Amino acid sequence: MSYDFDTVVARRGSGSLKWDLCEEGMLPMWVADMDFPAPPEVINALRQRAGHGIYGYTPVPDSYYAACQGWMQKRHGWDIRREWIVPTPGVLPAISLAVQAYTRPGDKIIIQPPVYHPFRKIIRDNGRQLVENPLKLKGNRYEMDCEHLKNLFDERTRVLILCSPHNPVGRVWSREELQGLVSLCINDDILIIADEIHADLIMAGHGHTPAALVSNEAARHVITCTAASKTFNLAGLSCSNLIIEDNRLRNIYTTLLNSMWIGWPNVFGLAATEAAYTSGEPWLEALLAYLKANYDFLATCLPRSLPGIQVFPLEGTYLAWLDFRSLGMSDDELNERILKKAGVWLDQGSMFGTGGAGFQRINIACPRQVLQEGLKRIVDAFIM
Repeated sequence: MSYDFDTVVARRGSGSLKWDLCEEGMLPMWVADMDFPAPPEVINALRQRAGHGIYGYTPVPDSYYAACQGWMQKRHGWDIRREWIVPTPGVLPAISLAVQAYTRPGDKIIIQPPVYHPFRKIIRDNGRQLVENPLKLKGNRYEMDCEHLKNLFDERTRVLILCSPHNPVGRVWSREELQGLVSLCINDDILIIADEIHADLIMAGHGHTPAALVSNEAARHVITCTAASKTFNLAGLSCSNLIIEDNRLRNIYTTLLNSMWIGWPNVFGLAATEAAYTSGEPWLEALLAYLKANYDFLATCLPRSLPGIQVFPLEGTYLAWLDFRSLGMSDDELNERILKKAGVWLDQGSMFGTGGAGFQRINIACPRQVLQEGLKRIVDAFIM
C-alpha cells in the first residue's frame, strides 16, 4: 500500500499548538508534531469508537496490552509481560510522577544537555536539584561523558533522566554506550528514567536498544517511558506507557499514580494506540523512508546554500540539529534573523541548555514542499 506524505494538510485554525500559536504567514517547524495524518487504520479505529456514541469510564482492555507487547517484541526484541505495562496520560506527566515517586525534595537528578527542555522544568518545579552531565561534542558526533558522570554521584543523587534516542542532537545510543551508563548507575544505586518516546523513529543503519535490556541487572534500575504518540502523530490523545519490570519500583509508582486517580488513559488514546501497534507498521516504514529523504535534502541543500552551516547526522527522531556557530552571531541575533526575517519558527538551541548556544532545531516531519519553502526562507534571510 502506498501512503501520501506530500499533500499539505491545512492545520491553522484546527486547534494546533504548532500552527495556531504563530502569526499568519509564519512557517512553524519547531515542536515535535508531524504535519502528516495518522495511519488510515488509526483514523478508522477512532471513527469506529466515536461512532458508538457513548464515552464512559473505560478500563484498559486486554487487547491493548497485547498490542503493546506485540509491538515491543517485533520492533525492539523486548519480551515484556503484561503486568510490567503501566498506562499513563502522557510521557511528561509520567516522568513528573516518577520524580515524585522515587525522590524527595532536595534530591539531585541528572540530565545530559543539550537535552529536551521540559526535563529541567520538571526537576525544578518538583523542588529537586538539577545536576548536569553535558554531552561531549567530538567533531559532529555527541557522546555521553561517563568520566564526568562518575564525579557527580553523591548521597543526594537519586535519578538520571536518559533521553534515548536523544532529543535534540539525534543520537541513537549504541548498546555499548548504554551498558557503560547503566553500569555506572547500578554501582551507585541511581535510578534511570529512560524517555524512549522516539524509539520507533530510527534511521536506516541504526538500531534502538532499550536501556532496560542491556544487562541482567538493568531492569531493576530502569523504568522506561514509551508511547505511540511521536511514532504515529497521536500526541493530542494523551496516552503512554511505562514499562517497569521490577515489582518494587512498579508498586511505588502505581501507588502514587492510583492515589491521584489518573491511571486510565483517554478512551480514544487507547483505541488509537492499539490500532497503531496492531496495524501501523507498514505506514511507519513508509514514513521512515520519507523522513530519510527529507533529511538528505536538508543535509545537502542547507550547507550548499549557506557554507559554514552544519547539519548534524540524524540517527533517530525527526528533529535535525543545525549548527550556526560559524556565523559568529549571538543567539538573539540568530533567532531574530530566522524568526523575524525568514518567518520560520525553529527551536533555539539555547533552550536545550548547556551546549545549545549557536544551534537551532528543525522539525523535518512535513511534506517536502513545506521543508523546501522553510529552507528557502532561511537561506534568503542570510544572503539577501
